[in-house]
Amino acid sequence: MSFKNTFDTYNWNALEKEIYSFSREDVSRVLLKEKIDLEDFKVLISPAAKPFLEEIAQRSSAITKKRFGNTMQMYVPMYLSNECQNICTYCGFSMTNKIPRKTLTDTEILKEVSHIKKLGYDHILLVTGEANRTVGVSYLKHAIGLIKEHFSNISIEVQPLHQAEYEELVAEGLYAVLVYQETYHKATYKQHHPKGKKSNFDYRLDTPDRLGKAGVHKIGIGALFGLEDWRVDSFYTALHLKYLQKTYWKTKYSISFPRLRPHQGEVQPKVEMTDSDLVQLICAYRLLDEDVELSMSTRESEVFRNNIIKLGITSISAESKTNPGGYSVEPQSLEQFEISDERSTEEIATMIKSQGYEVVWKDWDKNFV
Repeated sequence: MSFKNTFDTYNWNALEKEIYSFSREDVSRVLLKEKIDLEDFKVLISPAAKPFLEEIAQRSSAITKKRFGNTMQMYVPMYLSNECQNICTYCGFSMTNKIPRKTLTDTEILKEVSHIKKLGYDHILLVTGEANRTVGVSYLKHAIGLIKEHFSNISIEVQPLHQAEYEELVAEGLYAVLVYQETYHKATYKQHHPKGKKSNFDYRLDTPDRLGKAGVHKIGIGALFGLEDWRVDSFYTALHLKYLQKTYWKTKYSISFPRLRPHQGEVQPKVEMTDSDLVQLICAYRLLDEDVELSMSTRESEVFRNNIIKLGITSISAESKTNPGGYSVEPQSLEQFEISDERSTEEIATMIKSQGYEVVWKDWDKNFV
C-alpha cells in the first residue's frame, strides 16, 4: 500500500474542471466552516476565492499565530555538489548543461560549516544534485557524520533513496528529508524529466512512503510551480499530505512553495503563478492544516517575503547560496537557480524581529510543537 493507490483514484482533467467551476457562493459556504477538509481546499484555491483573499489571509494569520506563536524558524541550505545524472529541463544542474561541476571535500565542507555557524544557524539543509555514484549514500552518511556535532538539526534534499538507505542516514543523525514531486501530472513530468533515474514518476511518488517507513522525523513535500496548473498540483500535494499524516502519524510535515526561477537552460513557466495566487495558496494550506510547517525560500522577492511573514509561513531561509562552496570558497561552479532575496541573514533576522516575531535558529523545540 502506498500513496499511488490513492493517487490513481483521481483524474487530473476532472479535478481541473471542478476547481475552475466553483462559485462565490461555494467560497462563502466554506468560509463559514470551522474545520476545512480536502473538498473545501479545492474551493479555497479556485479563482472564485480570489475576491475573498483578505478574509482568508486574516484567518490564516490568526490560526498560525495561535499554533506557532510569534516565532519564525530560520534555516540555510548548504550545497554539497552540483553533479547530476538526470536531465531536468528547468534545473541549472541538469546533466546536459555544460557547467563546471563541483563536489565538496571534507575540508571544504567544514569551511562552509564554519561560515554558516558564524551566521547563527543551528538547522542546516544539505543539498546535492542527483548523482548516486558521486554523492550516494556513503557520501551523505559521511557528510552527516562530519557535521552533526555542529547542528541540532540536519535535513537533506537529494535524490530519492531506498528505505534501508534512509534508515542508515537516520541512524547517523539525519532529521528531515525534503523531496518534491515537481508536478503530479504524469505526462508533463515525463516531458521535463526525459532521462535519468528521476524520469521514473512512480518511484519518486512513492519516496515519502519510504521515508515514513524508515522513521524519518520530518518529511517535506511540494510541487514546482510553473510546470503545470498550480491549482491542480497543489490539490495533489494536499492529498499527499493528508495521506501521509494518516499513514505515518508520528511524523512531522512541511510544504514548500518554489516557483520557477532563472537558470542555465531556462524553461518558461507553462502557467503563471502571480504573487496574489501564491498568497492565496499559502493561506489555503494553513486553513486546511494548522500544524503543517509552511516554508519560504529566497527564490521570492524581498517585498513578498516581508509581507508573507504574518500570513501563514513558519520557516524561512536567508543568505542562501545555491552552488557548492558558495559561502566560503571562491565560486567556480554554477548555482542551481538565481535567488531573488539577497539580503544577509542579519538583515532578514532584523526584519522578522521588527514585525514582532522571535527568530528560532533550529527546527522547532518541543515548546513549539
